[in-house]
Amino acid sequence: MSPVRLGAVAYLNARPLVFGLDRHPDRFSIRYDVPSRCAALLHSGDVDLGIVPSIEYLRGGPYLAVPGVAIGSEGPVASVAVYTSRPLGQIRTLAVDTSSRTSVALLDVLCARYFGIHPEMRPMLPEPERMLRECDAALVIGDLALMFDHAAAGVQKIDLGEAWTAYTSLPFVYAYWAGRAGAITGPDIDLLVRAGQDGVMQADDIARSYFAATPVPATSVIMSSTGLANGNVRVSRASTTKQRILGWCPHLRTRASTDKSWPSTRLPTRFGPANG
Repeated sequence: MSPVRLGAVAYLNARPLVFGLDRHPDRFSIRYDVPSRCAALLHSGDVDLGIVPSIEYLRGGPYLAVPGVAIGSEGPVASVAVYTSRPLGQIRTLAVDTSSRTSVALLDVLCARYFGIHPEMRPMLPEPERMLRECDAALVIGDLALMFDHAAAGVQKIDLGEAWTAYTSLPFVYAYWAGRAGAITGPDIDLLVRAGQDGVMQADDIARSYFAATPVPATSVIMSSTGLANGNVRVSRASTTKQRILGWCPHLRTRASTDKSWPSTRLPTRFGPANG
């Protein structure tokens, strides 16, 4: 039997979800990509299971969700942020990271409904310095958002996880494991959930290992591991919270939910014994 092909997000904040899975090469093979690429690989059938942006389930597709584990936050997330050289109310142009999908939709909703602004969104490669040279503000995700020294750059950091929870009083799910029915078995699910649980407990070691080949300050490693343990990975045997959060996903439609082709209410079905 061939290993399950996993498409994982390459950023540090997703590493706890795959912690220890490389010890099972007969069961899993793993490749790493940016979030938008993970979704594309799942759609094309090049992976069996992927950590996909939560906005993807609204786009349709015959996918089931692995229960009880996701990339999410309740309050500050650190790895999804807007950096701005202007006061929030004066932002007119906003560069958005082209490697993101859910974060762009989240930002769009927060701008319209919480921040009360309507900036021009300009898709750009994730290069914070260039983004801020060409626009008033920049949406940056993943490792760059964790490591960008906004104080040295003279800009303000607005944490979108913190803003979302202030707006809704809810946590937020950025991405979760998804795949087609029959892609994984019950034992596979147990290993994926255990990987997330163990990964959170090993946040310090994961961060140190991740940055081993890169000369970064020790304080940055500590900050990153704290973010992993406290904000970026949500692990629970019960997926009630994830279902409740994903119930908000219709609100993440572009510009105040004008796309009528997306359903108003549809929660992802979970993998379970009956599904493989």
